[in-house]
Amino acid sequence: MPESPYPMIPVEQAINIILQEVHPLPPVRVPFTDALGLVLAEDVQAVEPMPPFRAASVDGYAVIAADPTPVRRIAGDQSAGYVDDLKVTSGTAVRVTTGAPVPSGADAVVMVELTEEQDGYVNIRAGVESGSNIRPVGQDLASGQLVLAQGTALGAPEVGLLAMIGKTEVLVHPAPRVGVMSTGDELVEPDISPKPGQIRDANRFSLMGAVREAGGIPVDLGRITDETGTLHETIERGRHLADALLTSGGVSMGQLDLVKPYLAERGKIHFGRVRAKPGKPVTFATLDGVPVFAMPGFPVSALVSFEIYVRPALLKMAGHTHLHRPRRRVALAHDVPHSAGRTEFQRAIVTPNTPGHYTAVTTGFQGSGRLLSMHGANALLVLPYQEGNFPAGTEVEAIITGPMQDFRAQPDG
Repeated sequence: MPESPYPMIPVEQAINIILQEVHPLPPVRVPFTDALGLVLAEDVQAVEPMPPFRAASVDGYAVIAADPTPVRRIAGDQSAGYVDDLKVTSGTAVRVTTGAPVPSGADAVVMVELTEEQDGYVNIRAGVESGSNIRPVGQDLASGQLVLAQGTALGAPEVGLLAMIGKTEVLVHPAPRVGVMSTGDELVEPDISPKPGQIRDANRFSLMGAVREAGGIPVDLGRITDETGTLHETIERGRHLADALLTSGGVSMGQLDLVKPYLAERGKIHFGRVRAKPGKPVTFATLDGVPVFAMPGFPVSALVSFEIYVRPALLKMAGHTHLHRPRRRVALAHDVPHSAGRTEFQRAIVTPNTPGHYTAVTTGFQGSGRLLSMHGANALLVLPYQEGNFPAGTEVEAIITGPMQDFRAQPDG
């Protein structure tokens, strides 16, 4: 077998190369209702105070706090949604509802539970201090105040804030569109019964799911046979449809591994091998400015490589500044075999046992073709390439990819 022309580089170097080459997508202006999950490309300020008027925070009676009169005449009703021509004076009160404007003259609201009303009068059974149960003008937001800073990822509360201040259009970085394709004559669609020598295509669908989970928009480019013309045509079509391309298969050194040669011919390959297991032949290239991530064909290799290299790139393209998963030091619950020479990412389940201390159990056989090893995993153990086997109790670094459940909350048995 011929020797690869691409040097095998460390994982960290590969990540740095990718993040130097990809950039946030140019901002677009969208309705705020379409901005959920996107990242702001502008600062957003309040144009008016919030609340814009003194508002009652409870149902009750607007009063003068220093008024000693125990029984006061009800001078009217003030509900939310309009302003009545009412004024509170000594010996009077105005019935108010939550969110209603506080009438002039009043400086407090007494909760209805602390009063008794009869024949147009209200008995105030408890004193109040000035300002009680009133939301002052600008309590939540001052006019001109920075509400959301550029770079903020817009979740449900942020979309609500945009609605509150009347910001109906916002400048955001769009979600990256990612063309996803699988290569290989042996692949068939999931609804097909494979013939001898064939397997169902899992990579395309798991990778499209990973794109969605990372906030991108997958573009299905289909299942491509090991035929030069079809492969080239699909890559070129994807380059025009998407902001990035994601392929699986065809990146090793076999006769039918056609992806790398085409990328080398048409674009620039920034690296073609990484000192990693799984995922040694993972390749990163740019094709007329479009980043291309060429994943290995084994399902686990493809998904782990996506997690390590592609996910941070898509986050950066979407305008995020926090690109990497959290990492924790974890103690191995059992011996973990590891062959030195490549940084290995073993799939594992990490649980907290005491505050700040975590235990890791691998998901069993770690073969690159065993997609089941990804099921239930919430972490990737990072086993350094310089070291060999790791005995139980050894502390290693883990990339946390999912929620952790405290083992003490598990049911008995």
